Amino acid sequence: MPGWLQQIKWDDKGLVPAITQDAKSGKVLMMAWMNAEALQLTLDNQRAVYWSRSRQKLWFKGEESGHVQKLVEIRVDCDADVILLQVEQIGGIACHTGRRRCFYRLLKDGQWYEDEQVIKNPAEIYQ
Repeated sequence: MPGWLQQIKWDDKGLVPAITQDAKSGKVLMMAWMNAEALQLTLDNQRAVYWSRSRQKLWFKGEESGHVQKLVEIRVDCDADVILLQVEQIGGIACHTGRRRCFYRLLKDGQWYEDEQVIKNPAEIYQ
């Protein structure tokens, strides 16, 4: 394992949280998990690759939807326990719900409100 990967503070399952941000707008698109292989593949392929905890396998973002995240930059926080990916979001949709980003619910007056519309129906994306 290269030295830069060894410097990451992986959790007891060998994972680290990864926050994905639109490189142009600065908006946070999503959060996912990465293992060392996913992070290395992200660098090698210049596109986001995550670790799917539910499927227990690598997840090449956009492999089913076509909504690939082209890598612009990788950063690590001061404690080396969170990754920040800055990406170009192909197709403008990062969330499996068909929205621009996964953080589309806003807490207001003690209730969650959806403040982003569905861009494309998920049934049309995942056929």
